[in-house]
Amino acid sequence: MKFLIITGRSGSGKSHCLHLLEDLGYYCIDNLPLSLLPSLPQHLRDKTKIAVGVDVRNLPSDPQMFSNIFDQLTSQKLEPTVLYLDTSNKVLLERFSSTRRKHPLSNADTSLLEALSTELELLEPLQQLAKYRIDTSRLSIHDLQRQLKEMEGADAHTVTILFQSFGFKYGLPTDSDYVFDVRCLANPYWDKSLRALTGLDDKVINFFSENDDVKKMLGDLSTFLENWLPLYRKDNRNYMTFSVGCTGGQHRSVYIANCLYEHFKNLAPEGLDLQLRHRELN
Repeated sequence: MKFLIITGRSGSGKSHCLHLLEDLGYYCIDNLPLSLLPSLPQHLRDKTKIAVGVDVRNLPSDPQMFSNIFDQLTSQKLEPTVLYLDTSNKVLLERFSSTRRKHPLSNADTSLLEALSTELELLEPLQQLAKYRIDTSRLSIHDLQRQLKEMEGADAHTVTILFQSFGFKYGLPTDSDYVFDVRCLANPYWDKSLRALTGLDDKVINFFSENDDVKKMLGDLSTFLENWLPLYRKDNRNYMTFSVGCTGGQHRSVYIANCLYEHFKNLAPEGLDLQLRHRELN
């Protein structure tokens, strides 16, 4: 039985996520108190895939209960998997403003921003238990659906590595395990013949391939990841995101992320599922 727990910040898309999981064959339950999770499998023995939405209103008061609940599920020969959805404060403020919905922790004495901060602290124990994290700040419903399908198809014994490019002016991707800033490299934007192109176009690729600083940056990043990835795998990491950022997410970050992806793809490491995403190009 697959047992998936969907949690994360209010407004990050948990309900949308559960609807999409229903399309993938999951039996979905929303807003279930965490303390009821251990008794759920015995009532749904005929289900092969279960997804449960848990939000801040249903968390136990004692953080130690998180570990106890997961131990109870494990004792039933289940392997509960936590998917944590996150979104930046800026986007959440915009979403609550546009929908005019009330945050579950806000009231006459607690502002929306204070409620978001408190919620983040309360969800910290679940965030630490998360096997997968998805930043929905700039995701469309179709992007979220694609990521869920990738997660659904991942082998339980495979480490998924995502190389992701982004633009700093659009905000940091909160699902990153590492962020590499490549804004120090030469910028094709200042060449009018290259400005409208991206790091996937031949002219921009030629621009970077002849630059010594770019070669050194790629060499250093490749060596760093080759040295440290084995230790992360030993630490039972299942999903890691390496984000590469430049100013607009069009040229430098796209080229570097693409090169890192191709480098590790050519190494063909066993047990690694390599993925590539260009956030701003998408």
